[in-house]
Amino acid sequence: MSLGKNWDPTARSYGPTRPFDGAQAPTIPDAFKMIAQTTNSTASEFPQINPDICIVNYYTNSGKLRLHQDKDESESSLTKGLPFISISIGDTAEFMFGDTRDKDQATKINLESGDT
Repeated sequence: MSLGKNWDPTARSYGPTRPFDGAQAPTIPDAFKMIAQTTNSTASEFPQINPDICIVNYYTNSGKLRLHQDKDESESSLTKGLPFISISIGDTAEFMFGDTRDKDQATKINLESGDT
């Protein structure tokens, strides 16, 4: 689910309402915004952010999100180097990230509950 803005897969962009029923996205809880801003402020090489989108993923024991790239980010946000912040709640899971879809070139770390 998305908080703050909804994803429109047809337009491949975020907007204020869901395309299929016009419902507004729930707001991002202030606690989530504070966690993101605090985490971001510890990494001085990144510009400070005011989060406007929060994507919530829920996984069962067998669920997984394979190596993923957000290729629909705007050119301006990529140019600015805006950070992606992940907050892990629940079981420990392998988190992979990188510049390509090649999982062998990706960086792999274990995220434990409470990690950001």
